[in-house]
Amino acid sequence: MNTHALNRSSRLLAAGVLWFALAPWLAVAPVRAQTATAHGVYPEKPIKMIVPYVAGGAADITARLVAQSMSESLGQTVLVDNRPGANGNIGSDLVAKAAPDGYTLLLTASGPLVINPVLYKKVPFDPVKDFSPISLLITYQYALVVPYGSAIQNIGEIIAGARANPKAYSYGSTGIGGGGHLAGELLALMANVEMTHVPYKGAAPALADLLGGQLTFTFEPLVTAIPLMKANKLRGFAVSSQKRSKGMASLPTLQELGFKGFDVSQFQGLLAPAGTDAAIVRRLNAEALKALKSPTVIRRLVDDGGNEIVGGTPAEFAQQIQSDLHLYGKLIADAHISAE
Repeated sequence: MNTHALNRSSRLLAAGVLWFALAPWLAVAPVRAQTATAHGVYPEKPIKMIVPYVAGGAADITARLVAQSMSESLGQTVLVDNRPGANGNIGSDLVAKAAPDGYTLLLTASGPLVINPVLYKKVPFDPVKDFSPISLLITYQYALVVPYGSAIQNIGEIIAGARANPKAYSYGSTGIGGGGHLAGELLALMANVEMTHVPYKGAAPALADLLGGQLTFTFEPLVTAIPLMKANKLRGFAVSSQKRSKGMASLPTLQELGFKGFDVSQFQGLLAPAGTDAAIVRRLNAEALKALKSPTVIRRLVDDGGNEIVGGTPAEFAQQIQSDLHLYGKLIADAHISAE
């Protein structure tokens, strides 16, 4: 064999050895699929997902699950940034005023988008004009619960008792305009009774007083109500949405119990600042929907949390926001609820 042929064979052998050594690493290297936009490719750097609530809450749990899945799929880190305050208005306003480049997102519950704007005289952002909806993620509902040792056996007894002695029948909530408060007000309106609403600064103290017998009942989010019902600490009578919950199918809806049209269910969703490139919104929508199919996300949010996974298009989420603004605006007006 001549020298040229020998050198060529050596190079081929070396290349083969190098490929064999690197193949396992190449096989697991993440594929960073980028989306072409009017301003270049996306994403090119980490993405910030702002949650306008404290760490450890329901929206924060969802955000961290979705962010982890999206990080793996996008090939860029999605960082959760908790910015609580003013019932979610502070963090929401940060996103409303952020650059519409796809690198600052908002993962929020219903409150800042569809309750605060109709509850307060003024909020620092427009829930329709200042955001580009990406995807509705989940919906969740509330269970009407009493302490397990309560003498009350059904909703009828709550209504009859409140009618006879309104001041003696109280319910707690996380604050004025919270989902539990709105559900309690709707129940009072439909039953034509008065009950005492006790607002708390958060879910924990309200739940502690319910378990301690200082409150008659609460509308408790299913994510916290389900484990306490299973542990025989709470007893549930009904759920607040139009359909029974998959996580607690034995509980009827309030509509089934005669309260026609009763529906207080809320959502968590993902949004970007208004004006975000449509290609980026489509990409983020696809990644969010992919995250919702993750077995880990389903187990944590549905099996353990009693939530309903929804997903859908940006247009469908925009329609949900408009519809809920009307729904809660009417309820707040009818019940004469004021936060100021």
